[in-house]
Amino acid sequence: MQSGALDTLKGTGRRRVTIDPITRLEGHGKIDIFLDEKGEVERAYYQIPELRGFEIFSLGRPAEEMPQITSRICGVCPTAHHMAATKALDDLYHVDPPPTAKKIRQLIYNAFMLEDHALHVYILGGPDFIVGPDAPKEMRNVAGVIEKVGVETGKKVIAMRKRLRELITHLGGKIIHPVFGLPGGVAKGLTADEIPALRELADESIEFAKFTLGVFKNIVLANEKYVSLITSEEFTHRTYSMGLVDANNRVNFYDGMVRVTAPDGKEFAKFAPSKYLDVIAEHVEPWSYVKFPYLKQVGWNGFADGAGSGIYSVAPLARLNASDGMATPEAQKAYEELVATLGGKPVHHTLANHWARVIEMLQAAETLRELADDPLLTGKEIRTLPTEKPTVGVGIVEAPRGTLIHHYETDERGLITKANLIVATQNNAGRIAMSVDKAAKGLIHGGIVNDGLLNKIEMAFRAYDPCNACSTHSLPGQMPITLRLRNGAGEILREIGR
Repeated sequence: MQSGALDTLKGTGRRRVTIDPITRLEGHGKIDIFLDEKGEVERAYYQIPELRGFEIFSLGRPAEEMPQITSRICGVCPTAHHMAATKALDDLYHVDPPPTAKKIRQLIYNAFMLEDHALHVYILGGPDFIVGPDAPKEMRNVAGVIEKVGVETGKKVIAMRKRLRELITHLGGKIIHPVFGLPGGVAKGLTADEIPALRELADESIEFAKFTLGVFKNIVLANEKYVSLITSEEFTHRTYSMGLVDANNRVNFYDGMVRVTAPDGKEFAKFAPSKYLDVIAEHVEPWSYVKFPYLKQVGWNGFADGAGSGIYSVAPLARLNASDGMATPEAQKAYEELVATLGGKPVHHTLANHWARVIEMLQAAETLRELADDPLLTGKEIRTLPTEKPTVGVGIVEAPRGTLIHHYETDERGLITKANLIVATQNNAGRIAMSVDKAAKGLIHGGIVNDGLLNKIEMAFRAYDPCNACSTHSLPGQMPITLRLRNGAGEILREIGR
């Protein structure tokens, strides 16, 4: 069925609306919305009909290949998988990288966070606000954004992302599949001659992030209808929040402890990456290839809000909720404005993820500037060679979409015997399912459905910037397949489905 197709379920007065494919995200997915006889929503399902099998075909491979293997999971966030895998190898081989290697990793990673967030703000999620959720669908894209903000702004966005990606390519070897990460360090260092250009890029990055924050304020926050939409009950869920924090409980993308805060904002748990299995478990539903993580101490109690539900959120807004603030000054100011504007912490409005994402762009840019001035960045020691036998390794970073976990176990030769990847979209799976269901129930009444309304339902998942290609590793039995036989005129003669 095409996006927004509606059919009547045989033998009943019930109907189904299918959005297939869903749009402006990484990977594939669809939404099935079931209406009762009165045209009210009984249930809406966010489904991911694709399977990622990286845990299985990693078995038997040398552990040191994992940063290259797992970066193939996604072409949008390969740096996140590469970094999580590299950190897992540090833990696996019981080796601590030199300070310079850590600085270089952080430099690459913050550049990646900035350019990836810019992708979502301007191209994936941004059109819903910059162009408008009810705009014609042919305009809800990057072309529509450029028409609204101007060609010069479009050039600025493209040029900034290009320069950041060139930096990642220079230091990481490749932009799509980086090769810089090694157990105990990195493959390439920086020289003093490279620092002036890096400082210039960092300064431009800060100005770009500030400009983007200004765009968000002028277009989104200045529009009362948009603010009402952001704060509406249809797009609000009161769940736990999770994210990495530094020693001061400030947001950190690369390293730190994992902190979980309760729906009331109080700290619920704080743990080292190696302890994640003490806190997180996974639930399986038959209608999706995604597993649904939940907090073990609370338990799985269905798709529900509140302290009694083990469902939690990751992603930019969750990071802000799980922390005590941002780690850089300008980002902290922007964070305080968000909190004050939206009624204090924690902020549970799903669409506020877009605002939080822009604030994180500012922290990433400021961090680039701080690192550019750090004398350790050009140190000569960039790797500590592993000397111990590998055992178990866990690496956690904050992907743009939220907390990303890589867990490997090996034999004494370093060959993978077990791999478990819990990606950001999977951590968010329960909350995304709830968000789509709640938005559909709040927006569809009397069976009235139109394109703008269906786009608002898509906005419920789009705020998380999901990567469905990364998130699936539940195998309920077999891949669903539909085979359609058509004649020369394109008419369907027969349809066979599994």
